[in-house]
Amino acid sequence: MGHRPVTSKGCGHASPAEINANFADLHEPFSGLQAKAEASRCLYCYDAPCIQACPTSIDIPGFIHEITTGNNSGAAKTILSQNIMGGTCARACPTEVLCEQACVLNASDEQPVEIGLLQRHAVDHLMAKNETHPFKRAASTGKTIAVVGAGPAGLSCAHRAATLGHDVVVYEAKPKPGGLNEYGLAAYKMVDDFARREVDFLLGIGGIEIRHEQSLGDNLSLDTLKNNHDAVFIGIGLGQTNGLRIDGEDMGGVLDAVDFIEALRQSNDKSKLCVGEDVIVIGAGNTAIDAAVQSKRLGAQNVTLVYRRGEAQMSATEFEVDLARTNGVNIRLWSAPVEITGRGAVEAMKFEKMTLDGDKLVGTGKHYELPADMVLKAIGQKMDTGPVNGFTIDGNKLTIGDNFETSVTGVFAGGDCIKSGEDLTVQAVEDGKQAAHAIDTYLGGEG
Repeated sequence: MGHRPVTSKGCGHASPAEINANFADLHEPFSGLQAKAEASRCLYCYDAPCIQACPTSIDIPGFIHEITTGNNSGAAKTILSQNIMGGTCARACPTEVLCEQACVLNASDEQPVEIGLLQRHAVDHLMAKNETHPFKRAASTGKTIAVVGAGPAGLSCAHRAATLGHDVVVYEAKPKPGGLNEYGLAAYKMVDDFARREVDFLLGIGGIEIRHEQSLGDNLSLDTLKNNHDAVFIGIGLGQTNGLRIDGEDMGGVLDAVDFIEALRQSNDKSKLCVGEDVIVIGAGNTAIDAAVQSKRLGAQNVTLVYRRGEAQMSATEFEVDLARTNGVNIRLWSAPVEITGRGAVEAMKFEKMTLDGDKLVGTGKHYELPADMVLKAIGQKMDTGPVNGFTIDGNKLTIGDNFETSVTGVFAGGDCIKSGEDLTVQAVEDGKQAAHAIDTYLGGEG
């Protein structure tokens, strides 16, 4: 998919006008004619590999065919019946390594169908109509379900459970719902307050109440939830960040990238946000890319992304790495952080050049230093295990059975806090959906 480049590459902060342009929609949405033309490229494969590549199993050829006939609302319903957060997934999920990579047109050296943009076109069309919610609730079961966490997994579970006739109360620690969709994705991927609008749309099913500033292990206990509800779903995500564990990490100007991104997302005037002139981002995933690109778009003069291994080992997608480079981000590989230096605030960062000895990453003894007045850490997140003390945990993830039930009877889990696949929005949505069916079975339904 094409994207808009950064407008300003000058030193210091960009002007308000430049920042507004820099944080415009990353992808140009399709017009109606463009959508029909792109949809006509689909071969409507009988055994469509794109469906197999989609974690939520959307009938991709089906919704694309509906677009060609002008039935955009029908296409959206086909999408949303499998992925109620199809709007966000169309904007932020790595379709280039999921459904689009599986497109059979790749085999003939043609460009794959731009499934992500077509999905966005259909869902945006339906949401813009602002009509009755496309799905209806089943007859009330009289059962209530507690959902902990209003992120993609929790909201997906809540919506599907409400569709099945259950009443749902969502307990969310933050003042806004949406989880990473609201707080953790780059601002240029989620323009026009889309995360909030998608939640409002999702709640249109009815039967879902969200209670904010409710934190499990703080002012919310598992015993209370189990006593007040017939089942519990935990979708708490990964609430803690990993540290570098090097000298100087506690200096001023050293921040977690997720906090930096959250501040960007919640700001009404990005021109007032502080960004360094020499920014170093440590990490190799999409969060690191989001932090680096947004630093540049805020007006940082030099932004360097540093990773201890090679480009082939980066978890960020090829599209995201290319996005960083086209936005003027320098990428330094085979470099491990050694020390952050400065007098109270960061002034420089020292690295050791790395190499492989067989499969083992080892230092070469050669060092170099980069100037920095801001360091953003994006070296992974982990679950806060305190709130789930007493649950079986493996590898910092909640252990679940085939039916998404945890080691505590009647308590289910999904999303990034379990091992179910890649830590992606689309996978979290699928977890929540499948867990809702498992809970329905647990409560005596047909699942």
